[in-house]
Amino acid sequence: MKTEIESGQAGEDVAGWRRERLLESGFAQPLAASLAGDPRYDLHVLIELVERGCPPELAVRILAPLEEGAA
Repeated sequence: MKTEIESGQAGEDVAGWRRERLLESGFAQPLAASLAGDPRYDLHVLIELVERGCPPELAVRILAPLEEGAA
């Protein structure tokens, strides 16, 4: 059984890993940092869009989660 401290550390590790992958793919530091901790964004799809030539900011807009109640 994990403690809250261990679980919190794991979350920080995952966010750090996601941030590094986004930075390596060409995302600006502030954008990568904000996306890294947001599990609503599919990291692999974001990176794939950028690798296909989509600017990072547009990839984020394409994959932006719908607002609650908008559906």
